[in-house]
Amino acid sequence: MNEAVSRRSAIRLLGAVGAAGPLAGCVATVPPGAVGAPGPPPHGEPSPAAGKPATAARIDALLDRLTPDEKTALLHGAPDPAPLGQAGYLPGVPRLGIPALRLAHGPAGVSVAQHATALPAPVLLASAFDPALAREYGRVLGREGRALGQDVLLAPMAGLIRTPYAGRAFETFSEDPKLTADLVAEVVRGIQDEGLIASVKHFALANQEQGHDTLDVTATDRTLHETELRGFEAAAAAGAGAMTGASHKVDGVHVGESRHLLDEVLRGRWGFDGWVMSGWDATHATVASITAGLDMEMPGGARFGGPLREAVRGGSVPPEAVDLAVRRILTTLDRFGLLAARRPARPAREPAAGARTARKVAAAGAVLLRNERATLPLTGAAARSLAVIGPTGQVPFVSGGGSAHVVPERADSPLAAIRRRAGNGATVRHALGEDLYGRALPPALLTPPADLDDRTLDAGRAWSHEGSFTLAADDEWTLLVHHTGARPSVRLDGEELFPVRQGAAERYEGGLLGSAPDGMSVRRRTLALKAGVHRLAVSAHGGTRGQRFRLRHITRASRAADVAEAVRTAKAAQAVVLFAYEDSGEGRDRPSLGLPGGQAALIEAVTAANPRTTVVLNTPSSTTMPWLARTGAVLQMYYPGQEGAGATADVLFGDVDPGGRLTQTYPADERETPAAGNPLRYPGAGGRQEYTEGVHIGHRWYDARRVEPLFPFGHGLSYTTWAYEQLTVRPERGGLRVEFTVRNTGRRKGTEVAQVYVGPSPDLELDQPVRALAGYRRLTLAPGQSQRVTVTVDARTLSSWDADRQAWVPGSGRREVFAGRSSRELPLRAKTVVRSG
Repeated sequence: MNEAVSRRSAIRLLGAVGAAGPLAGCVATVPPGAVGAPGPPPHGEPSPAAGKPATAARIDALLDRLTPDEKTALLHGAPDPAPLGQAGYLPGVPRLGIPALRLAHGPAGVSVAQHATALPAPVLLASAFDPALAREYGRVLGREGRALGQDVLLAPMAGLIRTPYAGRAFETFSEDPKLTADLVAEVVRGIQDEGLIASVKHFALANQEQGHDTLDVTATDRTLHETELRGFEAAAAAGAGAMTGASHKVDGVHVGESRHLLDEVLRGRWGFDGWVMSGWDATHATVASITAGLDMEMPGGARFGGPLREAVRGGSVPPEAVDLAVRRILTTLDRFGLLAARRPARPAREPAAGARTARKVAAAGAVLLRNERATLPLTGAAARSLAVIGPTGQVPFVSGGGSAHVVPERADSPLAAIRRRAGNGATVRHALGEDLYGRALPPALLTPPADLDDRTLDAGRAWSHEGSFTLAADDEWTLLVHHTGARPSVRLDGEELFPVRQGAAERYEGGLLGSAPDGMSVRRRTLALKAGVHRLAVSAHGGTRGQRFRLRHITRASRAADVAEAVRTAKAAQAVVLFAYEDSGEGRDRPSLGLPGGQAALIEAVTAANPRTTVVLNTPSSTTMPWLARTGAVLQMYYPGQEGAGATADVLFGDVDPGGRLTQTYPADERETPAAGNPLRYPGAGGRQEYTEGVHIGHRWYDARRVEPLFPFGHGLSYTTWAYEQLTVRPERGGLRVEFTVRNTGRRKGTEVAQVYVGPSPDLELDQPVRALAGYRRLTLAPGQSQRVTVTVDARTLSSWDADRQAWVPGSGRREVFAGRSSRELPLRAKTVVRSG
């Protein structure tokens, strides 16, 4: 161990095997020298950064030289005098060599003004069940963040997919605590391998957008430790430099004021020695926050600026509390070499390397949900005569909305990638199927007439028009305004259609629907209009730079025409690839689990015309599929990043075996999910939310309730077939050594994710999962090849949290072990005795 590692860090490292149990139990072993292979130090130790960790004496000297005002200035954000489009800025103290910090959003790419590599969404990364790939993904984030002038990346998101309605589910990894912990730890290590500080978010119980800043959330101590905190604990063990707090309350106390969470659990129990910053605008008190262990307010200083200085002068905050917060920040900066006389040089961006990783991840995480009648891979006549249907077949759906949105230099459309892969001898036609951006309003529609389809306003100029139009029959319209400057006012029958909304709902419209293909911002509103006369008034301002805008519409007739065109195109082709979408992001949860708009009807019509239809889903989370039985195949690609089109084509044509597996259960009925059926569970009622499902999150709930899902956790088909044989289980170092053989019984090379689950302990008088994920192994085998797989299940995975004892207790006794392809396809089982102590 490095001599300069502090005593506290050393203590933490001694416990890293236990704290990093989720990773230790994972068996996705990386061969030495492999791309993305974790090198020294061992798992559980903080990732190295340039420069040695600070000595206490060095930090003491800095603290002695800092003035009180300089100290508080290090504890809150401020406006950036030279912004790079990032989320936050912390002024430094130049006279003492303390640098300013820039903090960027970045769960799937560095979100700044410049172009950056748009990686696949974390949920797609997770579908590969590959911690080594997660580390490679983190390294791309880390290098790009440093290259783009950033010092802290607000990523990864370590919460669980508790409800499929969560608007930001795609930003996290899984419903499963163990898988999430494994991957969070490796992404943190990857980011910090490159010298960028990872700030893991949102600590804790932040699993939805609705009420995310107002709810008071309650979960038992056992639920917290066994489910919701596992990812954060793994991040702390991996050496995360910072944590970002959630906005809501837990047990009646705002997270940023919770001494229990910040001091007792995060620092005391886990030994975390980085700093804790608030969520944006989520610091609610001065004295309670700084004394509980919140170190930094973001993005401004409403509580930690003037009010904190006054609190120190008035005696309600001891100076030692400020010094402690500053010490945590400076210690972390020094660990990353940021206090050194010669700071680490920023690397150049490597967009080609980032693109390679993006494509690798997108292909590795592709989940084939259904494949009937050998619909996939596309071969023979089916590969030479194709219809590509859907708006996201023509417009690439790169990333979700909100702080996860990244704009890359380039991104192919799936249509272009499919045409390229199909070759010159193939016929590939496209039909829109559903219009996302609207058609021009005919100038003569209004009286008096006006052309509203591409108006240009010079700076400082204003324009307005008011007219009327008449509908002969009731209709459903979607009106869309596209604009480059301040959003124009559009009033229909006296109602403003696009009012300014509050918070994230105004800032973020989505990763797909929020902007047109030419980059103009888009807002839309769907209305049921009665027959008769309607008045439309439009006004716009050029602002300081001028702007362009257009008003467009979609009608019932135009929708029917788009579907009819799609049906004709499908009938003329041997095979169809239909791209379905759902745009999701920060600021709102999903209203339902079904596909939005008219996509369900589009799929029904197209599959009736051509049953050899593959539906490709670019959706954020689980989706209900009333149309499933009509399809030939369904391929889940989530938000696949800038290289998603090429990766999708790779899988469709069989160049890559679909090796992804579901990291969340897909419900057959959205009324039957772990958080459904009680408003207190989701979305909350009366300002309160209760995690009454306890430890039965995700697939554990479906097993406990014996509810049949549409697709189970861990599900994913391959282009080949697999056999599992010869399971053996024996005790090893307080845990279990599980061995079995996996054989490729098909005619194609394929990728499999072998999964191991364990049943409950008979000796623990605690509510336990029917089966819990204990380990997994991703492997690729040639036809006829077999491999003996070893999964090490550590003692932590076999333990439960005892709230009375405030400790992990071993789950001893006779326990059942299962191995197979998903949580519901487990052909191998054996019993073994787990001994305590």
